[in-house]
Amino acid sequence: MCERTAWRICRDNQWWSVFGKKRAKNGKRPGPPVHDDLVQRDFSADDVNELWLTDITEHSTDEGKLYLCASKDVFSGRIVGYSISDRMKARLAVNALDNAVSRRGDAAGCIVHSDRGSQFRSRKFVHALNRRHLIGSMGQVGAAGDNAAMESFFSLLQKNVLDRKRWHTREELRIAIITWIERTYHRRRRQARLGRLTPIEYETIMNPAVSLAA
Repeated sequence: MCERTAWRICRDNQWWSVFGKKRAKNGKRPGPPVHDDLVQRDFSADDVNELWLTDITEHSTDEGKLYLCASKDVFSGRIVGYSISDRMKARLAVNALDNAVSRRGDAAGCIVHSDRGSQFRSRKFVHALNRRHLIGSMGQVGAAGDNAAMESFFSLLQKNVLDRKRWHTREELRIAIITWIERTYHRRRRQARLGRLTPIEYETIMNPAVSLAA
């Protein structure tokens, strides 16, 4: 449906939109880049496994914070790999990368673009990129637009999962995140830029072999 129709239905049923909260800054300045910016805000790809975006988000529970590192394929918008932990260490980013490669198979030559977070500048993450024959890329300091396509996914996650209720345990939130990614975002949420297809449908049509393998 068009946006106007959705707005009218919400108005008639007295439904209200949910607005996400801005992520708080911790006051730390990003360190020096370990990779050049190979993307230059051009978030487009002609095929799968050409450009992945990766970033980390966090959310509080009654047990403490839970951290999610996700990797997104720009071609279809599909989350190709992710890792969830109660600690924001380099291993979180490495596990997400390993998860993406295990799902996608041979992704050698793919550009992996991130911000300048310490997890992505760590030796462990750089070694993981080299081991998988992936190419690192990093945005500029203080330029949110350099990874805007990944931030848009986290914004959706914030509105549809994280801010919906108070989370009592990390496990409760972990299950909710995985369920939303695998069931809703990948298979039910249609995207205008994909011709009103879901990421799974788009990959199935454009590259069936990769879709089935993933």
